[in-house]
Amino acid sequence: MDNVTTFNDILKKSFLREYMFGTLSVVDILLSLLTAFMAGAFIYGIYKYTYKGVLYSPSFNATLLVMTMITSLVIMTISTNVVLSLGMVGALSIVRFRTAIKDPLDVVFMFWAIAAGISSGAGLYFLTLFGALIIGVVIIVLSRKKHTDTVYLLVIHYTEEANEEVKRELQKLDYTLKSKIVRQNIVEMTAEVRLKIDNTAFMNSLSNVEGVRDVSLVQYNGDYAV
Repeated sequence: MDNVTTFNDILKKSFLREYMFGTLSVVDILLSLLTAFMAGAFIYGIYKYTYKGVLYSPSFNATLLVMTMITSLVIMTISTNVVLSLGMVGALSIVRFRTAIKDPLDVVFMFWAIAAGISSGAGLYFLTLFGALIIGVVIIVLSRKKHTDTVYLLVIHYTEEANEEVKRELQKLDYTLKSKIVRQNIVEMTAEVRLKIDNTAFMNSLSNVEGVRDVSLVQYNGDYAV
């Protein structure tokens, strides 16, 4: 009974003694950071080239590059010390990011940067670069896909007397009513319309209706009006 080895004994005597402290050569460190930098720079270029949102953020894009290198550094650090890796898991689990991500595609780029940092920190240099190339090509192909219709927001201000005529003009369009506000005999109508590119001749017809004060058309992507 005295010679029975428990799981705790294995961790204390064998496992920790062999794997608690590891070493990384200067060459390995430089290769990992260089690979992370190359992958991060590639992600930076792809994000800037394919960005289709309202307001491009250079600081967020630069964060992707730096995030890739920092993640690589973290992976190299925990790979040399099993105890430190357990402690870092606990420390990172309490980190909370409060910045709102408005474009779902930004989450993809953030996860891509983290994944590239993990693979480069683990010494999988070919996987990091080749995977970045494949993912970049996929994102470029998807971003260049052309849509036949473009979504716009149509805002019309008119008097109540022009209500029926405005409705008749709108029935010629593929539209969805978003809001309608009436203030002192003045109606403000907001509608979502789908149009072919540069097919805005209907605005002249609406503006010529008696009682219509102004007609505005702005591009709409679901979250923002451009």
